[in-house]
Amino acid sequence: MATTSSATAGELFRLIHTGRADSRAELARLTGLSASTVAMRVDELIEHGYLEEAGRGESTGGRRPRLLAIREGGSVIAAADLGERHVTLVLMNRRGEIVADAIEPITLRDEPATVIEAVWAAAQTLAAGLSPTPAIEGIAMSLPGPVDSRDGRLLAPMRMPGWNGLVVGEMLGRITGLPTHVDNDANAMAVGEFVERGQTVNELVFVKAGSGIGCGIIAGGELYRGYRGVAGDISHVALAGAPPVVCSCGRVGCLDVVASGTAIVDALRGTGEAVEDLDAVLRLAQDAHPRATALLREAGQRTGEVLATIINFYNPQLLALGGQLSTADAFVAGVRQAIYTLCLPMSTDLLEIGVSAAGPLAGARGVGSSLLARLLEPGRIDGAIAGASRQ
Repeated sequence: MATTSSATAGELFRLIHTGRADSRAELARLTGLSASTVAMRVDELIEHGYLEEAGRGESTGGRRPRLLAIREGGSVIAAADLGERHVTLVLMNRRGEIVADAIEPITLRDEPATVIEAVWAAAQTLAAGLSPTPAIEGIAMSLPGPVDSRDGRLLAPMRMPGWNGLVVGEMLGRITGLPTHVDNDANAMAVGEFVERGQTVNELVFVKAGSGIGCGIIAGGELYRGYRGVAGDISHVALAGAPPVVCSCGRVGCLDVVASGTAIVDALRGTGEAVEDLDAVLRLAQDAHPRATALLREAGQRTGEVLATIINFYNPQLLALGGQLSTADAFVAGVRQAIYTLCLPMSTDLLEIGVSAAGPLAGARGVGSSLLARLLEPGRIDGAIAGASRQ
């Protein structure tokens, strides 16, 4: 935020929330407000439950400053990361800390309303297990399909019958009666990785490699969605020389149908191996099964082929790999091999390639953090304070 002598209470809160300030003195220095004005606005934020005193800081020559922190309060937001066969659910306080999490056996093969009602019931049950039971003030959801950022409409998702064209946020809001936020799962995971790393890696690419393959991009410390919200969607990039497997988009050889977890399972079954799911493939690879290991490495190489163009074009600091396939050494090795073979040395000499630091909670953490940022926008806080003052 630019230095200004007219910063509102909400803008002061944003400085605390983003870690740029932690005391009244720091707020006065950053905004140019007088100490008395800062004190008055901080008192408003404390009175309305947004901030709290957090002890004394270190002295820089004068009196030790009284530190300020986000108040946890008696509320949480719920965030759900929907997978093909299960949902990862977290509750987060206003500080962005995860206070509870669970994995629920909810499948996307069910009707959308059934899935959303089940997620909402699970969130309420998870909150009821905390003491004291917090109020849920918003709910967020990440989905394994493209989401139009203009209206939140789900666009031609794979493996989600009955969901195409659905404005999920509207249905989620009708069922819960709460503010909502909906995004693509790879975008959510990119945000989750950014938050997990303390918002210090401002240029990163996150690849979600599980039953499907997706990609999210953080540019300049912000999620980059593109015009319609499908930036980073690499699942339908057709690969030269790939098997002529028909994709849901009608073309052949798309990355998702030749390198995803689902594709690997199908390919291994085609050799006569009785594997139930991707977890079974990963277990075989851990036991040095040659065909399973080869398929995982091949999938990694094909994914790396597509990523090489992104790395050369975007030049990120970090390439983070998440999802089930990121737990397979052969897949990660295949990605690395393709990247280092096909990318310019200047694009890779300082590039970090590694497994996600955020782990399996990346998607839920990311979509929850995005909702939290909306609920705690300066204008929203200023409006809440003004409304309470008029009552």
